[in-house]
Amino acid sequence: MVALAVLIATPLQGVAQSVDVPLTTGEAITTTDSATGAQAANSVAEQIGSVVESIATGSAEGSGVGQTSILLFLGLTVLSLAPAIAITVTCFPFMVTVLSILRQSLGLQQSPPNMLIVSLALFLTWFVMDPVLREAWSLSGPPLQSGQIGLIEALSRAIGPFERFMAARADPAILDEMRSLVPADAAGDGLRLLIPSFMLTELQRAFEIGFLIALPFLVIDLVVSAVLMAMGMMMVPPAVVALPFKLAFFVVVDGWVMLSAALVRGYQ
Repeated sequence: MVALAVLIATPLQGVAQSVDVPLTTGEAITTTDSATGAQAANSVAEQIGSVVESIATGSAEGSGVGQTSILLFLGLTVLSLAPAIAITVTCFPFMVTVLSILRQSLGLQQSPPNMLIVSLALFLTWFVMDPVLREAWSLSGPPLQSGQIGLIEALSRAIGPFERFMAARADPAILDEMRSLVPADAAGDGLRLLIPSFMLTELQRAFEIGFLIALPFLVIDLVVSAVLMAMGMMMVPPAVVALPFKLAFFVVVDGWVMLSAALVRGYQ
């Protein structure tokens, strides 16, 4: 910065000392005026140097601001991917699928609403995944906060409990089928095989349980339809008549508590 200021000041000093500008009255500039011009040139050079230094300082600060902006962008990206991560590596697909099949089996289209179904599935997932989340945090959180490990190492440690959870739940037959689709020269199994195998296994088990849930309600529909046909009430929709009986049956057996406890107990 000092060299740049000197390079700018030197020509200005030379111009101020060498140029002889005639006044309006025809008199030449005196030696005092030349000294004043040189001081003005030095002042201008100092101002230019300060401006250059301020620009350089601003650029250095701007680089820090740029790094902060990049970290903020990455953080927002991770937050936007959090729902997808929750769906792929937890029991959320299983929970929400079973609860959705239950609503369809009851013959209810809008009750409970989707938001309530998703919220219940989310909290049941939290209840099941709490030990896994605690283990992942204990392995990665405190060492990262104390500076013992970096961010990449912390993420690698946090993924470990989820890998063990998915490996224990994934169907070996589905895992072998997914492995057969991978080229022979590819790397080991990893998450690209474990995650889809786990999700397919969860969906398969959710449909199996959904069949068991829908079966008693189907029996109620058949009985109501047979009674209406025997009474000659063919114009009455069976679904409308069967709905109160389905709700009464589900309430009598304490269906919500029994189903929620069974879903959670299946992971213990």
